[in-house]
Amino acid sequence: MEDQEYGKVHGNIEGIKKSILSELEELYSADMELLRHKFISDDVTYKLCQITEKINKEISIYIARDGMVMDVSIGSHDRVGLPDIRVRRGKRRLTGVRCIHTHPGQSGTLSDVDIKTLHRMRFDSMAAIGVRDGLATSMQAAILTELKENGEYESTLYGPYQYNSIPHQKLLDEIEYAAEHIGKTANILDSLEKEEEKAILVGVVPSSDDTSSIEELARLADTAGAQVILRELQVRHKIDSATYIGKGKVSELSLVRQSTDANLFIFDDELSGAQIRNLERELGCKVIDRTALILDIFAARATTHEGKLQVELAQYKYRLPRLAGTGVQLSRLGGGIGTRGPGESKLETDRRAIHSRIHDLESQVSRLKKRRDINRMQRVKNAVPIIALVGYTNAGKSTLLNAITKSNVNAEDKLFATLDPVTRSMSLPNGTEILVTDTVGFINKLPHDLVDAFRSTLEEAVHADILIHVVDSSSPEMMMQFNVAKQVLDSLGAGDKKRIVALNKIDIADQDNLPLFDHGETVVRISAFNGTGLDKLFSEIETILNENTKVIEITIPYSKGTLSNYVFDNAEIIEKEYKDEGVYLKARVSNEMDMKIASALKEQ
Repeated sequence: MEDQEYGKVHGNIEGIKKSILSELEELYSADMELLRHKFISDDVTYKLCQITEKINKEISIYIARDGMVMDVSIGSHDRVGLPDIRVRRGKRRLTGVRCIHTHPGQSGTLSDVDIKTLHRMRFDSMAAIGVRDGLATSMQAAILTELKENGEYESTLYGPYQYNSIPHQKLLDEIEYAAEHIGKTANILDSLEKEEEKAILVGVVPSSDDTSSIEELARLADTAGAQVILRELQVRHKIDSATYIGKGKVSELSLVRQSTDANLFIFDDELSGAQIRNLERELGCKVIDRTALILDIFAARATTHEGKLQVELAQYKYRLPRLAGTGVQLSRLGGGIGTRGPGESKLETDRRAIHSRIHDLESQVSRLKKRRDINRMQRVKNAVPIIALVGYTNAGKSTLLNAITKSNVNAEDKLFATLDPVTRSMSLPNGTEILVTDTVGFINKLPHDLVDAFRSTLEEAVHADILIHVVDSSSPEMMMQFNVAKQVLDSLGAGDKKRIVALNKIDIADQDNLPLFDHGETVVRISAFNGTGLDKLFSEIETILNENTKVIEITIPYSKGTLSNYVFDNAEIIEKEYKDEGVYLKARVSNEMDMKIASALKEQ
């Protein structure tokens, strides 16, 4: 029987009541924050098992690493395979999705078909939940753990576990480690297969001494996997409208390309479609600009569903005005830097279709933004202070996150090592629980389309209680990097946030020649690598958080249940005790909340 669909529920739905299908659709609204930190939540499991018992059919749910439910499908438990999920997949990398399905009337043990499906689809994990009398009995999971040179995968079984003893964090940690390990292996295999791109970098500067931007472009090219064989700087005060650098320089670079076997030119500023076409015709090879290079890096590094959507949206907006004409720009059948993301066949369709795709992507990003806003409102409701790490790319934000929260977030010495926001919890020395969010780094000449596409993600900084602006104090371009990040934060509406400037990498900086900051910021010198100055950083965070809060001790009569609920929902509860006269609470509240509580207690 062919698969069908009802709304967003797919598979063998014939004969199933619409009310049950509607119940399954509700799984798409499952708590992302909870599913990000648990392999499978109790609420989702209960609903899966209850419906499985009713229809006596297997139900599969697909969950992305960010906790988003990607797909829900129904199939008979004796089917010869599971339905394919429509996700973007690299050639060898894991999909970033775990598939969890029920076994009606059976134990939670994976079959050979399940394991084969895991290998074929390259899921993060495949798991089976046994169902009896509408309840979960046990669960077994398999995780892809190795990519061999022949392109085949190896997996490891975990369990079966009794449902109430599933090691959620262990399974998620194993997935994170395996994804990173397989990704590195895939990078090696990919590099062995494809021709290395040899790039010539081209920039226009007002002075021959101004080399910082071209050096940063070289780091971007290295991050994207290109071998930089030459840097060409042209001192020029007016950009040529046809070729950016003028006919004479183009002819010179054409000869350079032939003598060096270069197959890629990367320009340090954004080029128009006409400039790209003219340059490719004269130079005889692929030409991309700084914006396309950054977008390519983002496309390669995006791991979550939201991140991939945002990058694809930015790429379409960038490429749409550059579609006119043909040539190397629209015939990159060999792939390479500047071609990752939406396929060229999509880009060669008519503009109306591309506009439609942009509209669809904007709608999806908007829906994700609403879900992110709901999660953010819940954190605010729970009165947990939020600290956002912001700053220039490669300033050490992820290393700092790991140092202060004892996490193991990927922290490479690469530009844009972190693309998707990562949030971890921690306790300050005074016992205050806080959430720390690592955000995407900024860079000079950051593409506008990228800022717009990632606006919902970058808004983590807008809604934070405190910004920690991490600065690489060892960089000779420290102040330029500081100002670039500050300008982006100002444009996002986060310019008036309480801010701590963390001068990172102080262990390798020339401390005697560090510039002074004169914008009223609190400045702390730290080394996230060796822990220097972190105590001072914690002290400054506590000071700022305590400026507008206080710890109160109150007893709320049981007759004032509404007031109790208000305090529970909006304050940080330190102690709680139920006494004869009412609920005793020791809580941290804002000054405004303290006045509201005092006023409410006086009322008869």
